[in-house]
Amino acid sequence: MKRIFLFLFTCLAVFALSVSAAEAKKILLLAGKQSHGPGDHEFQAGCLLLKQCLDEVPGVDVKVYSNGWPSDESAFEGADAVLIYADGGAGHPAVQGGRIQLLNSLVKKGVGIGCAHYGVEVLKGEAGDAMFDWIGGHYEHQYSVNPMWSPKFESFPNHPVTRGVKPFALIDEWYFNMRWRPDSKGVTPILVATPTDDVRDGPYVYPNGPYPHIVAASGRPETMMWVYDRSDGGRGFGFTGGHKHVNWANDNFRKVVLNGILWMAHVEVPKNGVDSVIGDEVIVQNLDPKKGASELPNLTGNWTFQVETDQGGGSPTFRLVHAGQNLLGRYNGLFGQHDVFGSVRGNSVTLNLEVSVEEQRMAVTYTGTLDAGGKMKGKVQFGELGEGTWSASR
Repeated sequence: MKRIFLFLFTCLAVFALSVSAAEAKKILLLAGKQSHGPGDHEFQAGCLLLKQCLDEVPGVDVKVYSNGWPSDESAFEGADAVLIYADGGAGHPAVQGGRIQLLNSLVKKGVGIGCAHYGVEVLKGEAGDAMFDWIGGHYEHQYSVNPMWSPKFESFPNHPVTRGVKPFALIDEWYFNMRWRPDSKGVTPILVATPTDDVRDGPYVYPNGPYPHIVAASGRPETMMWVYDRSDGGRGFGFTGGHKHVNWANDNFRKVVLNGILWMAHVEVPKNGVDSVIGDEVIVQNLDPKKGASELPNLTGNWTFQVETDQGGGSPTFRLVHAGQNLLGRYNGLFGQHDVFGSVRGNSVTLNLEVSVEEQRMAVTYTGTLDAGGKMKGKVQFGELGEGTWSASR
């Protein structure tokens, strides 16, 4: 009797597992080829980080393919959603050879398509028309722009992709002024902010600009992420951030993309969005072995600063997360708590934050060097109010 019970239990368990596997939504994350400098365009590391987060979500089966495209296109069989996080333009992996036709066939089956950062840019014409059908819009060279700036995302539409997302602002190469499908039907803006005139005036990353049509749109809100409901029930989205890999350490930046991936795969987004916790060590995992990357220091950790000025001193603390050439962090000191953005070039370090003094915004910039003993020192500029010196240790 025990043997019969054990046999039946085993059969039921195997059946349950097979049903669960069959019902799991298959999501492909396509990571582009190595590109840019350390910490920028880290497509493989970014996709693997997103997979790690999504692996904690029940009912999904996530696969990552590097170098822009699976070596065997049978990988697309049974896919429910595909995210392309890669370089774009004429070199976009989805527009090579007969791949437009392949993706068109997937779209007709209801497969979701998402594109991130440079992956939202294609040449107008056949590729642009395909993007209209896949995700509702795209970046068009010298019509759209790509400044490095920090939009403030302060409010969000009532949509599954925004569940649990709180206001945030991060410096990234946030593209805007997309070329939308002619009727814009089915396109819903998700991340929207209004660029200042200084942002519109440039410089853009390439070409420098300014472009008259961008300057003329002063005061207009712009869309940096959108979702697209296709008329056949399929879904897509475009996300223009993702240049700086370190930004994946921000919970809200990460959450809105994770939510978007689930949504386009027709997976119910949790009430509070996809909760994911990543340690500091995850940010530096799987970075591409780019030139100069091995010589860069690792500044991740808690730092205590000693600041000296003619008006007195202070001891603010900085919590820093570091990946490649980029830093992200949090300042806590005389001016309260503020986000910190920075860069590392060799042993040279720059940290930037914006504070409020008598209801006026003031830029604070720390520049300095890291010495052989692992300590930092340099000068700090407090807007137009003055300057001082600083030293720091972990």
